[in-house]
Amino acid sequence: MGQPVAGNPNQFMMERAFSAAGLDWRYLTLEIPPDRLGDAIKGMRAMGFRGGNFAAPHKTAVMEHLDEVSESARLIGAVNCVLRVGDRLCGENTEGKAVVQALRPIVDPAGKRVVILGAGGMARAIAIELGLAGAAEIIIANRTADHGQRLVEQLVASEKVAARLVHLSGDYAVEQDVPIIINATSIGGGDSEACAPLRLDCLTRDMCVVDVAINPSRTRLIREAEARGCATLNGLGTLVNQVAIAFETWTGAAPDLGVIREAIEEYLDI
Repeated sequence: MGQPVAGNPNQFMMERAFSAAGLDWRYLTLEIPPDRLGDAIKGMRAMGFRGGNFAAPHKTAVMEHLDEVSESARLIGAVNCVLRVGDRLCGENTEGKAVVQALRPIVDPAGKRVVILGAGGMARAIAIELGLAGAAEIIIANRTADHGQRLVEQLVASEKVAARLVHLSGDYAVEQDVPIIINATSIGGGDSEACAPLRLDCLTRDMCVVDVAINPSRTRLIREAEARGCATLNGLGTLVNQVAIAFETWTGAAPDLGVIREAIEEYLDI
């Protein structure tokens, strides 16, 4: 449920995953205006929906209509995945979980320093999950100091993780002992030549560079990082994991990740 929802690929991916698993399930894409969200949740309860995803502008507003939310969703202040448990609707946020889950096979964030570019909703979700995963320090690099500082203060207060703000006024020169760099801004999405505000000459082969942009899947940041020998993780990898987490939450079974990836690549024609 969201508004607008035209072009959202979740239904295409999820129904492919249901079919591959032999499940006669359906995933509906529903455009719901903000003033009808409460009615939509009542309908969800009445019709016995197993769960659902919530997109903008409903991720925060939906929380007041649920029976409970997870610890991370409460800290993030947003829910994008709901599961019915008996008669109760339980909210979760999978955005940061998907990034951490996709990151672990490359580099475990536990005990590591991490740079996150941006301080919006995606950055917040990722930072909270990194804190829960045991990151040693989270550096929030953001052009708006007040916004970034609020996130830093929340991380220190609620996650008990070391965090600090870098107020960006140009391109950020990442310290050499930071092994994980995450672009959680919108820069690079929809523009293959736009690049996140990083000093590219600071990237080294012992770093892992993550860009949450989905399309293009190989942003300029990802291409530049690969050229310098960095390990990389693009937005498709995290989106596949996000769909997989929701699938397993609702069905109790692990999906075929290859099927999900093939579906999103077909949908985006990449």
